[in-house]
Amino acid sequence: MNLEQQIANILTDPLVEEIITIRRQLHQHPELSFFEYKTSESIRGLLDQWGIDYTFPHVETGIVARIEGAKPGKRIALRSDMDALPITENSGLSFSSRNKGVMHACGHDMHMASLLGTIRVLDQLKHEIQGEVLFLFQPGEELIPGGAKLMLEEGVFKGREPHLIIAQHVLPEMDAGHVGFKPGIYMAANDEIFITVKGKGGHAALRQDIKDPILMASQILLTLQEKIMHKAPEDSPTVLSFGKVLADGATNVIPDDVILEGTFRTMNEEWRKEAHELIAHLASNIASAMGGSVDVEIRHGYPFLHNNEQITRESKRLAIQLLGEENVKDMDIRMTAEDFSWFTQSIPGMMYRFGVGDPGSEQPFSLHTPQLKVNESALRTGISLMAYLAIELLKIEAVEKINT
Repeated sequence: MNLEQQIANILTDPLVEEIITIRRQLHQHPELSFFEYKTSESIRGLLDQWGIDYTFPHVETGIVARIEGAKPGKRIALRSDMDALPITENSGLSFSSRNKGVMHACGHDMHMASLLGTIRVLDQLKHEIQGEVLFLFQPGEELIPGGAKLMLEEGVFKGREPHLIIAQHVLPEMDAGHVGFKPGIYMAANDEIFITVKGKGGHAALRQDIKDPILMASQILLTLQEKIMHKAPEDSPTVLSFGKVLADGATNVIPDDVILEGTFRTMNEEWRKEAHELIAHLASNIASAMGGSVDVEIRHGYPFLHNNEQITRESKRLAIQLLGEENVKDMDIRMTAEDFSWFTQSIPGMMYRFGVGDPGSEQPFSLHTPQLKVNESALRTGISLMAYLAIELLKIEAVEKINT
């Protein structure tokens, strides 16, 4: 019996239903970045129940489980994030979040459930594993500096360094049953921008007595958008967006300060550094010319995500072998960011997408929205492919290709 058939025989309908139930329980009890205490406890309870070896804690809530194969070989790590977002759910699901203002709106509940299902499958396929599989349940993906960076700094792999690492991420715009790959640079580096514009407030009718920080902030927003996007290299996709503008005045009151908060994203490290300097310089000059000043803080976020070309090509080939060519797509770059990029800075790695959309749905709700729903049948695809890749990529021939 070939490996594809073995996985299918293990991944029965009852097992898929069990994993769906776990996913719904995780969805009902989301926790914010670095506060995944009950989530971690639930996962450890399942690992104990299944007799899976693991180490804990890593960065307080993180877990690293392991399955050793029957044959000697290399080591692969499979990663899932655990945290949720500060979003009030409005999906209408019977198992909606019970934690007010917190929601698994980025699909991390699906990631955890898929990885737990992968553990169940691989635990029954030790005879096929050449080497060792590590399973990372990582805290704090949504919050700079990112749990991946902190786990690495803590030495999470000390004495057990993986030869390669892979992760999967849901994609609502892709139908369930489909997966997608992009070799090379895939996702953007991201930085958080905090600008406090300082002026002199007062009565809105007495313009001669004020230095209006609202006008300064408006000019800063317009100028930054124009100058940064104009200056961006043509071959370096760039995003500059401000999602928070706080001017706490009134119809007839001009405040002293205005707060701007935004994000800068690119895939070019030299341009990234130059843009940071340009943002601070432009904001300061504009405010000064209008009689004010600024405080600028730019928090350096995740690096861009680079998918190892060889791992990605091998994985795409294997995905076609398992799922059929019609279900495997080529992906374009994304300006979203992922702290999995910290792992790929030091370990050959790759992140791929698995679809969670309903076939025929024209307008799926996207990630980070309160209405997000996923097609849970995608878990069968996510589990089977992750298990298949783990076993096949560990085979000596594949690993030798990747490391040359």
